[in-house]
Order: sequence, then C-alpha cells, then structure tokens
Amino acid sequence: MAKRILILAAGVGSGHNSAAAAIEKAMVDIPDAGEVQRLDVLTTTNDGFNLLYDDTYFALVAQVPWLVGWGYDNQDAPFQRGPFQWWEQANTTTTVRKIREFNPDVVIATHFLPARLVALMIARGQLNATLTLVDTDYDVQGMWLSAPLSTFFVAREETAAQLVGMGLPSDRVSVSGIPVQLGLDEPGDAAAIRERFGLDPAKPVVLISAGAAGGSYTVNIVRQVARCQADFQAVVVCGRNEQLFAQVTELASLSPGRFRVLGFTQEMPDLMRISSLFVGKPGGLSSAECMAAGLPMVIINPIPGQEVRNADYLLEEGAAVRCNYSTTVGYKIDALLANPARLAELTANARRVGRPNAARTAAEVTLGLTAPALWITRDAQRAMQKAFKDGVAVVDLPLESQLRTLTDAESGVSLAVFTAAQLEVVGAIPTSRTLSLSNKVMKTLDWKQENLDLALAGRYVLGGEESKVFGLI
Repeated sequence: MAKRILILAAGVGSGHNSAAAAIEKAMVDIPDAGEVQRLDVLTTTNDGFNLLYDDTYFALVAQVPWLVGWGYDNQDAPFQRGPFQWWEQANTTTTVRKIREFNPDVVIATHFLPARLVALMIARGQLNATLTLVDTDYDVQGMWLSAPLSTFFVAREETAAQLVGMGLPSDRVSVSGIPVQLGLDEPGDAAAIRERFGLDPAKPVVLISAGAAGGSYTVNIVRQVARCQADFQAVVVCGRNEQLFAQVTELASLSPGRFRVLGFTQEMPDLMRISSLFVGKPGGLSSAECMAAGLPMVIINPIPGQEVRNADYLLEEGAAVRCNYSTTVGYKIDALLANPARLAELTANARRVGRPNAARTAAEVTLGLTAPALWITRDAQRAMQKAFKDGVAVVDLPLESQLRTLTDAESGVSLAVFTAAQLEVVGAIPTSRTLSLSNKVMKTLDWKQENLDLALAGRYVLGGEESKVFGLI
C-alpha cells in the first residue's frame, strides 16, 4: 500500500540536505512507494533560530574550533536534556504544524533536530508514523538518540556495535552507510568528462574542494600545489564564495595549464570519477562520496568533533592521509603521486569501505518497517547515560540498572526498553522470558509518582489492547 513519506533535514551546511535528497531520489525510484516530500526544517523557523543553528556554528568553527570540539564531546552522552531543547520546541511550532498537515506514515530524519521533534510528536500521540534516523557521519553522537524510534541507520559496523552496547536493541540498528547520490561507483565516460572541463586526457587530476561555503584555507593549498613537482592538473572547486573564486583564479593564472577553477557546481560526481586524489575537509557527505567513488582523500583542517572522528575512521581504514601541518599539503600530494603502489592501495581501500547504495538501502528498509516505534523509558535512558559516562556497556551496570527489552511474543521484534528494576514492579524476575501486561495493572501504577514512567510505556506497548503477553530479553 502506498505511504505518505516525509524526509526531514536541517540546512546546517549542505550534508544533511544532500543525504535527504539522495534518499528522496531512491524512494521515488521504488514503484508504488507513495507520496514523498522533503523538507529542510530550518526553512520553517525564524531568522534568529536559523542564525544560531547555522551561521553561529560556522562562526565558531572559524574562530574558536576548540570550543566546537568541547561542545561536541559534552553532548556525546545519549538522551541529554536541557533548556536548549525547550527553546527548539518553542521555535519550531510552524515545523510541527507542517508535519501534522502532511500526516506522514513514514518519517526519515537526516538531522537530530527534526528527529527530536518527531519523536516527541509520536510520544504525545500527535503522529502515528515510523521514525527512521539516518546518521550523516562515520561516528554517532549521543544527541542523535531520540525515542520513540523505529530504526537507526549508521555508517559502519563499529558505530552499530556502539549503539547496541549503549542499550539499543540490535534489531533497531542497521548499517547502511551514509546516503549519497546513487551511481557514484559507476565509471562514467572519463574522456568526455575531461573534455567538458578542458582537462588534459593524459595527466592525473587532483580535486581540491573548498566545500559548499568556500573555505579560505584553499588559497594556501593552491599556492602549494602550484609548486608541486609532479605532473598533474588540479580542479579547484570554490563553492559559493565569490571572493575566494577571484583569489584562486588570480593565483591559477600564474601557473598556466595546472589549474581549472570552478565556483559552486552540481558536477562533483563526475569530477570525482576522473580524479586520483581529493583534497579537502572530511565532512560526512564529502567523505562518503569519495569512498563511494573509490577516491582517496588528503584530509585538511578537520573540525574538532565529528570531522576529526571521520578522519580517524578513514585513516584507520587506509583510505586517506592527513595533513597535520598547513605547510605540507603540496608535499603530501607529490609523495602520493610519486608512489603509484601506495596510491593504488589507498584507492582500493576507499572503494572497499564505500557504500554507494546507502540511500537505496535506507529507503527500502524503511518502507518495509511494520512494527511500532521503539519506546525507551526515562529510567532506561538515564541508565544509558550513566553507562556512557562511566565508560561501560549497559550490561555491566548494577543489576537493577541493567536494561531489559520487551518484544512481540510472535515476531520477536523489540517494542520497549525498561530497567530491570522497573519490570520487577510488574512481576518480572531476572529469569523471566515472558511478561503479561494489562491496562488494569497500568491504572494501579498511576497512583505512585515513581511508576508513571513505567505506566506510560506499558500503555504504549499495549496499543489499546486490554492485556497482552510479551517476550522479554
């Protein structure tokens, strides 16, 4: 049956929207998928809110990157709540109204802000939909975790293991990769692409990216590339920064035949297909696109937090090198181009870790979801927080704080996560493998403040039924 599908992103940088667009394209390609809409939630909020979420963030990246890293690490524990989330809710009333007007059956979020909003709507009974979270970096940050949730798509197996160790049931975590434009792994017509961009058909291409906004560090890279000894040509993509485009064009004119300078372009996939190296920052989408295309990276200026963690992964997998010194970018490029065996190894590793079909995976699996979203009680969320802050897996917490998962007795699908102490209240002991719940019992729990969390979760999993027997693991 056709469904109403809503894909939500937030335009902080370009990556979240790019991932959403890739999933949208994959979803539209599925026969009879239904009506698909995509929304950048920041287009529905006021200028002040947008300033904080987008402009302020990039100002901090430019001026005090260490503070961005500190903030990232400080928000790494799952299910943290603070005054900022209340401010989010106050400034996203129009967003919520638009979601309710569309009344989706399926919601896919490629940013934690819409994920939190939709999870709250489901918890309050304002929306009856599945909620899929799609991470857009190689490492997951705790603020992404929202409940209820249907499934969480992550970029790699280790991240999935981290979430399961944190307490999420394994059937609610899927490894898809980061969604990128489909077809990046296809070779294309290299000769035609080179001709279109006025490139020498015989020389290797180094692709230098300043990002969508156009990073000023690109000028330093261009100066060094001009002095490289290897015989290659460089395509410099300056993004939407017109001043940078003018500066780089002037510098490039001093080295005839070495550079091709572009502003913002939609043709990055073709440029990746013909390149031997990518020089740029390890944003989640840029990195995933390079890996999907089998294009090794020379990493520069990673933002503390997610980009540093992306870089760690790519280095660990042997698909990139990192320039820790701003003065050695040219040296790194020369060294790699002078060593074909090393470059071939990096290329093979990039292709090995690439997931060019991530968007299709996310779309197809999401459409197949039938179980209700997973409920995680507040007590269980607090146990997850404690485990994370103590640096242990939830299974190593004290017995009363350990987590137990209620499942559908027939399918085995996880339905809710409780603490062991909560379930003792309704008769579960450590060896219990089934549990019977009823609305009658839930009503008796309402009389004690400490049991309201349990009662709310119990009513949710009962789903209107008077009583039911569940599996328990």
